[in-house]
Amino acid sequence: MPEFEVTPWEVTGIVDYNKLIEEFGTTPLTEDLLEKTKELTKSELPLYFKRKFFFSHRDYDLVLKDYEEGRGFFLYTGRGPSGPMHIGHIIPFFATKWLQENFGVNLYIQITDDEKFLFKPKRGFEDTKRWAYENILDIIAVGFDPDKTFIFQDSEFTKIYEMAIPIAKKVTYSMAKAVFGFSDQSKIGMIFFPAIQAAPTFFEEKRSLIPAAIDQDPYWRIQRDFAESLGYYKAAALHSKFVPGLTGIGGKMSASKPETAVYLTDDPEEAGKKIWKYAFTGGRATAKEQRELGGEPDKCVVFKWLEIFFEPDDKALLERYQACKNGEILCGHCKRYLIEKVQNFLKEHQRKREEAKDLMEKFKYTGKLAREQWDKAIPEPLRR
Repeated sequence: MPEFEVTPWEVTGIVDYNKLIEEFGTTPLTEDLLEKTKELTKSELPLYFKRKFFFSHRDYDLVLKDYEEGRGFFLYTGRGPSGPMHIGHIIPFFATKWLQENFGVNLYIQITDDEKFLFKPKRGFEDTKRWAYENILDIIAVGFDPDKTFIFQDSEFTKIYEMAIPIAKKVTYSMAKAVFGFSDQSKIGMIFFPAIQAAPTFFEEKRSLIPAAIDQDPYWRIQRDFAESLGYYKAAALHSKFVPGLTGIGGKMSASKPETAVYLTDDPEEAGKKIWKYAFTGGRATAKEQRELGGEPDKCVVFKWLEIFFEPDDKALLERYQACKNGEILCGHCKRYLIEKVQNFLKEHQRKREEAKDLMEKFKYTGKLAREQWDKAIPEPLRR
């Protein structure tokens, strides 16, 4: 298997998730923890948990214990606005929505327009701010509770800088270099940024739970080194895999490679054409050969997208898998089925996205949690 690399800014190669757990020092998300989640929420798990799209964690067991014993927790996640959001970006937000709804907790969503300006050399600051607005519309369209959700941009919510100062005092250059691979050529803004990213984990004096793709884990690794010295909990995390791009299971969907991605703002008809043209399947060279030998759904992007997000019916998914293996259906049938699912999703998402324009103020400034954060003083433990 080819080598792979996973950093907060780039993912290359075919990712071996078991090896990644070892390299990052995380813990597999076990059936026991999933069963405990069902027990505490009294709800059926969404497909991204029960089908192991979320596969790894840090201290999720302690989060569940905190909840069970009445201490509670809060959610934190985010988005780096470097361009349009695609289906791979939005799935962790749906998982976060499920957690918010079923545990009844607050959620903070950080929009890192500063990070994308610093780490993307071809992006101007006005570009990242423009994409921040567009991305926030997609996030609001997921359906979060506006009274329990605060969405903030780093360039606007400058209080985040005040919170980052004591954090930056705890992190040495050697620590940041070891985790992020900074060099003598790295810009000083890049070196400081991990302190900004860690700041929301201190918004409440409870344990934070961060549902996100595993490439963001290095940020929380640094936070966990010093959080307790500031009188706070170490950040907990739930790590998702990457949604494969249309062109093959091994590659991550990439916003910079349009042939790999379906964007949330794509015209549904054009999205269907893109899937038909580019989606890699597990089909054989000819229809005759596929009927005789069967297809290979484990290599099929179409099946993987159904498994991750677009086919919630477990029985229907298993029947499709077996029919493919047995050569009873051909790839065109599955592509048409996925296209219909994706087009219906896009139409509904884009309708809600339009409605989100009227909700922007509530999530960012005037909602209950937003007002609390704008008015709140910097916590005493961070002032010491």
